[in-house]
Amino acid sequence: MLEIQKKLTNTFYAMLALPATAMGFALSIQISALSWILSTKYKLDIHDVGLVWAAGPIAGILGQVIIGIISDKVWMWNGRRRPFILIGGFLAAMMLLALPNIDVISSSLGIGGILGVAIVVALTLDLAINVSFNPTRSVIADVTPEGVERTKGYTWMQTISGTFGVLAYVIGAIWDNYVLIYFGVFLVLFLSLFPTFFIEEPRYLAGQTEADSKTKSKTSFGEILNYIQPLWGFLLYAIYAITMRIINIKFDNYYAEIICFVVTLFFIFKVLMQKSEGKSAAEKGLIGFKKVLAAHSFTWVGIQTMFVYMFAYVQYKVYGYGDGSVIPDEVSIQMGKVVTISFLIFNAIAAVLPAFVLEPITRKIGRVKTHFICIATMAVGYAAMLFLGFSPFIIYIIMAILGIGWASTISLPFAIMSQQVDQAKMGLFMGLFNLSVVLPQLVASFGIGLAISQAENKSLIFIISTVTLAISAFLWMLVKEEKIHGVEVTTRGKAGH
Repeated sequence: MLEIQKKLTNTFYAMLALPATAMGFALSIQISALSWILSTKYKLDIHDVGLVWAAGPIAGILGQVIIGIISDKVWMWNGRRRPFILIGGFLAAMMLLALPNIDVISSSLGIGGILGVAIVVALTLDLAINVSFNPTRSVIADVTPEGVERTKGYTWMQTISGTFGVLAYVIGAIWDNYVLIYFGVFLVLFLSLFPTFFIEEPRYLAGQTEADSKTKSKTSFGEILNYIQPLWGFLLYAIYAITMRIINIKFDNYYAEIICFVVTLFFIFKVLMQKSEGKSAAEKGLIGFKKVLAAHSFTWVGIQTMFVYMFAYVQYKVYGYGDGSVIPDEVSIQMGKVVTISFLIFNAIAAVLPAFVLEPITRKIGRVKTHFICIATMAVGYAAMLFLGFSPFIIYIIMAILGIGWASTISLPFAIMSQQVDQAKMGLFMGLFNLSVVLPQLVASFGIGLAISQAENKSLIFIISTVTLAISAFLWMLVKEEKIHGVEVTTRGKAGH
């Protein structure tokens, strides 16, 4: 073991963050360049591009959970997470390299059309990113003690990953997407392969003995469903929406959405009514995990709504173009710049805050309270966008405020969640935790997308975001961080027995 790992130095935390940074950078390239290159160079129509993108959350639903379960139980290449990080990083880099060369690959394989090859490359890239995110995050929990050190691990992860994510947008803006893609090939390969060999993973996870590791414990499908009970309404809607999209049936009413929303509220209320007094540490942890799922899911409904439909809001509120209006090219370019600058500011704030601002605050008031404040701030920011966001300059200011919530959303919940669950099943629970992200993403893409497309006033975008973030903030108030599987944690985050 390296001395920097023994002492948990800042250098070690920086190195520990690099595999997750590799996947984050690959995701930034995917966001910046995938739709562009599929549409412009390979002439895929918007329907085919949409199907490729929809595969991401679907891949995350299955891939992260399955890989999480497997990585909890295997030991290969002197690591539990290492094999999946290496394979996923290599695949992601190779698929990035393939993106600008799909026509060459198609010709060398003797395939007349390139549509099939393009879809295979894009889906493999998406799968590699989705599958690898789980082990890159789980390894942080594996090698850091619970409490302050683990929070530091996840905040450093976001600061370094976020900084490289901003770099991706800058490269694409200053040069072009081809430079970004080729730069990303080498960066993703290096950051996922090289640091991984210098991070020594524990042979046995926390609370696990050699005898436990040889016991073939299985997690049943029923147990998994019980773990994600607050997400049942989201899951039900995801199945419904995907089925309706596949068979190409559209409804103008919102009966299905209302039913699924009622189901979601019912099971969230059921979780809130559960008492933890007198229960074992494992039972308390599971109740806490379910509350985290509930709170985090509503965060992502609001954030994903902004991600997907921000352009529509700018088009309607700032420039006054409604649905079906013909937009001059120069105006369209200007609108694109407003959205790009907005998200650049949003992500820049999120890159700086976690390690240098949020982590020190958590030492004083705790992780949950810090995250609650950030989410409440985000709800206020969305409300401000609703009432004040009529000019680019004001939007930029509000996006900086929203970046506070985003900084916390992609760092602190991992630390909060990891303290609630069985450390020997971290991969499984990290995969299940990801469902509180991907299922709300599907709700935003399908159900909320239908509502916004039919609404004449696009302010509905930020009405939805404000309400869902307010609900999320309320639910985060009900999450406790005092108990971690037999280890007591004070509000300052220090562990004691």
